[in-house]
Amino acid sequence: MRKLNWGMIGGGEGSQIGPAHRLGAQADGNFTMAAGALDVDAARGRDYAQRLGIASDRAYANWQDMLEGERAREDRIDLVTVATPNATHFEITKAFLEGGFNVLCEKPMTMTVEEGEEIVRVAAATGKICAVNYCYSAYPMVREMRHMVATGQIGKPRLIVTNFSHGHHGDATDADNPRVRWRYDPKMAGVSGQFADCGIHAMHMASFIAGDQVRTLSADFASTISSRELEDDAMVNFRMEGGTVGRLWTSSVAVGRQHGFDIQVFGETGGLRWASEQPNQVYYTPVGGRTQIMEKGEGGLCDEATRLSRVSIAHPEGFPLAVANIYVDLAAAIRGEAHGSLPLAEDGVRSMAAVHQAVASAKADGAWVDARPPMYR
Repeated sequence: MRKLNWGMIGGGEGSQIGPAHRLGAQADGNFTMAAGALDVDAARGRDYAQRLGIASDRAYANWQDMLEGERAREDRIDLVTVATPNATHFEITKAFLEGGFNVLCEKPMTMTVEEGEEIVRVAAATGKICAVNYCYSAYPMVREMRHMVATGQIGKPRLIVTNFSHGHHGDATDADNPRVRWRYDPKMAGVSGQFADCGIHAMHMASFIAGDQVRTLSADFASTISSRELEDDAMVNFRMEGGTVGRLWTSSVAVGRQHGFDIQVFGETGGLRWASEQPNQVYYTPVGGRTQIMEKGEGGLCDEATRLSRVSIAHPEGFPLAVANIYVDLAAAIRGEAHGSLPLAEDGVRSMAAVHQAVASAKADGAWVDARPPMYR
């Protein structure tokens, strides 16, 4: 089976997310990094691409050159990853889909709901895959939780409590740091800060595990550091199509919390708990029974959890390998094979609708609003 050719836009030297994509894409031998436009500074991007082993004629100055260059090649890339600033995602993703390329886009997929709906339509019209990097859903034990809910092992979910809270932006004296400041600047980040950055991971995870979609929500936003235009803390209550109640907290000023992404699902006959800082375990408690710790790599797990576990029990698998699992599913989808539970453009537009509706709710003192994009109402 031939390796698939992979290209990357953004994610250059010093990028936070670039290394995770490069490690993830190439971890299982499915992809070769064949092309890239890695930096807004053309010379710097081309130099770094060649140091990574990309041929000089495929180390592009910008994404437009990469689109034209790859479209003309017989050995064109099979997949492109878009890891650029948020405001550029729509234009680049749409252009590559229309050019006949499969795309993995970083979140948020777009800046507006209308753009998100357009991406869904373009992907459907071209028959190309547009995936979104909700990589936390690809941890093996998260897949086990989804399986347990889908097969009725905790009964119907009644309540989901999730949070994605850290304290790394809690120092007001660091507010002008460029790596921090852009996240709270509407010109760069869009209508939402922390909820769009981290909260939508938690909301997507709730939908992913429950196998259900958020229907309505009520939000309270706060900018606890006064110089910030966008929120650095948010509480969002939501209700799902099937009646499940959700509680979501996300914050970047929770000093003392490091990563802080966890989720609990409480059903009619049992409860489940998972945390990203201990991703190898799921805690399962049946009604009237003792809490059990389920371990990645142990016998008896579902096929999805087993398929995405690379090393034996008691050996940790971390964030880059969760990203790698997205690429495992992408490779399978591109080859026409079963591909697990790949997050797609439909998930991306639902997240963007939730962001915009949460902003509207917060401005209306927490009024309940329809969280769905118009195309799914």
